[in-house]
Amino acid sequence: MEERPETELISIPATPRASTPGILTPAGLRSPRVVPKEAAGGSTRSWTPSSFLSPIGTPVKRVLINMKGYLEEVGHLTKLNPQDAWLPITESRNGNAHYAAFHNLNAGVGFQALVLPVAFSFLGWSWGIISLIIAYLWQLYTLWILVQLHEAVPGKRYNRYVELAQAAFGERLGVWLALFPTVYLSAGTATALILVGGETMKLFFQIVCGPLCQSNPLTTVEWYLVFTSLCIVLSQLPNLNSIAGLSLLGAVTAITYSTMVWVLSVSQQRPTSISYEPLALPSFTASLFSVLNALGIVAFAFRGHNLVLEIQATIPSTFKRPAHVPMWRGAKIAYFFIAICLFPVAIGGYWAYGNLMPSGGMLNALFAFHSRDIPRGLLAMTFLLVVFNCLSSFQIYSMPVFDSFEAGYTSRTNRPCSIWVRSGFRVFYGFISLLIGVALPFLSSLAGLLGGLTLPVTFAYPCFMWVLIKKPTKYTFNWYFNWILGWLGIAFSLAFSIGGIWSMVNTGLKLKFFKPN
Repeated sequence: MEERPETELISIPATPRASTPGILTPAGLRSPRVVPKEAAGGSTRSWTPSSFLSPIGTPVKRVLINMKGYLEEVGHLTKLNPQDAWLPITESRNGNAHYAAFHNLNAGVGFQALVLPVAFSFLGWSWGIISLIIAYLWQLYTLWILVQLHEAVPGKRYNRYVELAQAAFGERLGVWLALFPTVYLSAGTATALILVGGETMKLFFQIVCGPLCQSNPLTTVEWYLVFTSLCIVLSQLPNLNSIAGLSLLGAVTAITYSTMVWVLSVSQQRPTSISYEPLALPSFTASLFSVLNALGIVAFAFRGHNLVLEIQATIPSTFKRPAHVPMWRGAKIAYFFIAICLFPVAIGGYWAYGNLMPSGGMLNALFAFHSRDIPRGLLAMTFLLVVFNCLSSFQIYSMPVFDSFEAGYTSRTNRPCSIWVRSGFRVFYGFISLLIGVALPFLSSLAGLLGGLTLPVTFAYPCFMWVLIKKPTKYTFNWYFNWILGWLGIAFSLAFSIGGIWSMVNTGLKLKFFKPN
């Protein structure tokens, strides 16, 4: 008996209803498998290459099988959408699990980790650790939801967070619900990165130059301009895959300076007046809203879900190897390293400084308590690593905004952006972010408010999307679990936002990451 080739095991379903997902094209659409008219007419027998019974059937069917597989792999059977190939998010689809790990790690850990000990100073040991663990597990679950929903509908890839929100909530409501928090998170984070990066560059110069330096230092605003100029130069890289090297640099520097900060802090002698009792405020109302603001800081530490679908869109997807496989593998690696960055910084920082933690976070504490104890070169290296990380994070958080600019241009002109138009968009965005940061310098103090306003993107919307798209059976555990998590996320978002506003307005608590000297 002649051995059947392995490719003959692939057959087309007998009935039109039993369709299988096709192969992704560069446009992100799946090509449906061709079903012959006989099968469409209700025949119970499906067509396969084995239907050839003549002596020449074997070589002919091998050719047909190879041709069919090739056409499916390249997506030739599907009409392409040229606009996808013009936009920064979907322009390149040669990503892999390593790129996904770099991007997720660069987006998931950064300067926001340095203010976690500030939250602990209001929450104390027990509630601080409990809230951090719950937030980590919760956002890891919603991350898995987003990865699975990227290709939840056969023949469609949701390449952007807003697209998935429209599929779940409707065209108009999805835009209203998702566009503001995602744009606010991307643009707000980019502006905060300019402030943090510029102020850190100034501190780095002061440390390197030393107390006897006779040169005229730049002002804080001039350092903002220097940092923004560097960001604009790096932003000329065309698409999300092209900044994989920068994301790797950002990931390495984030892990390095996070480790250095907490190791240097716990290795030094603790202040004599240290206490681990939560900060006492004059009234119960003040204490309540300060706790809510602290929980908002914890929520802000787990940003980055607004980039998950965009990162997954850069990975090729086929019938045999869908994109969610390498994406989830890379995400698991990234969030393992995120955990070993966030938890030691929060716990080690609070152990080292207790409720004496400055409102600026770990770097301020390190500079204030141990600037004379730590070698100047080591301290300068820590600040320089923060600058590199801010430069890298600016690129990945700005990419969805660049994509929106270019999507509007290509929709109106029906042609891709030229290099000059693309560069103009990015220069414009960089200097607008600089102007906002200079006009509203308190943006770097809104960690709690940012965490509250953008919390639904990470903790609430994915749960609602799962129920509305996947449609689990009503009143089952899965149905109840996601609805409860979603509404809890909305409630926490409102409470944390109110807590952030109240804390700044009524108690003067400004959570500045750095204080310029």
